[in-house]
Amino acid sequence: MIGISSDSTCDLSAELVARFGIHTIPLSIVVGDRVYKDGRDITPEGLFSFVDAGENCRTAAVNVFEYIEYFRRLRQTYEKVVHVSLGSGFSSSHQNAKLAAAEVDGIYVVDSENLSTGTGLLVCRAAELAQAGRSAEEICEAVTAAVPKVETSFILSRLDYMAKGGRCSGITAQTARILQLRPCIEVVDGKMVVGRKYRGKLSKCLTEYVRHRLEGRSGLDLSRIFITHTVSDREVVEEVKETLAGLAGFQEVLETTAGCTIANHCGPDTLGILFMRA
Repeated sequence: MIGISSDSTCDLSAELVARFGIHTIPLSIVVGDRVYKDGRDITPEGLFSFVDAGENCRTAAVNVFEYIEYFRRLRQTYEKVVHVSLGSGFSSSHQNAKLAAAEVDGIYVVDSENLSTGTGLLVCRAAELAQAGRSAEEICEAVTAAVPKVETSFILSRLDYMAKGGRCSGITAQTARILQLRPCIEVVDGKMVVGRKYRGKLSKCLTEYVRHRLEGRSGLDLSRIFITHTVSDREVVEEVKETLAGLAGFQEVLETTAGCTIANHCGPDTLGILFMRA
């Protein structure tokens, strides 16, 4: 029996984790001298409250010792384990998982080269292959081949969280706020890049973004698409769902909330659609 694992940044809901039998290990959120486990001790709402109160919040990778203990526990249940990690270009978690795997037999680590439910798409693929009785080696090969097919992008409503993390300047964030600019951040070759910039009301920008990503597209894997967000306004999310439904016939439209690790960099009112090419 093959176990499928990832870390908390795959942003899969509790329902999906249970449905696919996936195991996850949380990254840490450090607030002052306090350490919280992503999704276990702290929620995005709690994180935003800390930031609003002037606290400095940062993320921390899973360390090698934590991975060794985690993998050993999984090996008590599974013959082998395939762990699909947060992209190596975003965190040392991948390298730490590789180092831990060298200490625990039967652990296979795959670099998702992605984040959030971009990684989650690959984790779900791995779980389906495991359920179909494929070997650990076959699962690793298939998931690695699928990595370049993942399309991950998000619209950021504000840039102050990116500025706090050193990913853009404070001046850029302030200018974007004044001009109501909402950039699209894409994952390309394992790195975040700035794509198209949208301007205006959030709901309008998100509708334009969804159309830009999907309208007239062919060659898509229509098995599932994720809407992953930190948006509190349900009307905005429902409008995105309606727009998406009119553009492509995805078999599953799965909505998830971004965890604290992702939210700490993107901030409130961020939304992305994440899917794969065939």
